[in-house]
Amino acid sequence: MAALDEFDAHIVRILRSDGRISNADLATQVGLSPSACLRRVRLLERCGVIRGYVAIIHEGAPEDRLVVFTQITLDRQTEEFLNRFEAAVCRCPEITDCHLMTGLADYLLKIEVKNAGDYERLHKEVLSRLPGVARIQSSFAIRTVVSRRTTA
Repeated sequence: MAALDEFDAHIVRILRSDGRISNADLATQVGLSPSACLRRVRLLERCGVIRGYVAIIHEGAPEDRLVVFTQITLDRQTEEFLNRFEAAVCRCPEITDCHLMTGLADYLLKIEVKNAGDYERLHKEVLSRLPGVARIQSSFAIRTVVSRRTTA
């Protein structure tokens, strides 16, 4: 798809902040007819600009959870090791995001747990047993300033 025009960019900005907006309301805000707006949204979806829509679920109040960013370094970076690690990560519901990285660590994980004790359990029972893990380094988030959700 070519670069986004003014209408497409506006559609993307609105959907990023309110993915549940009705097509009629989206069309009004963008300044298009509902049919033209829907046609553009469908094209953005087909071209991969819009990759999906998500519901972000938090059990309890945000302050009732602990967010941990964990850097993982693997023993080897072969395709087999990467695939085994990624498959195992996908089976762990506490890991909400996993990114293959450049730099010193191979992966950056975002983990959400109830408290430090819950993270300790996860570290012992899951993270340290992931295939090919050589090093784990974790940082605890103090608070979230901005959170914008996109899908990979």
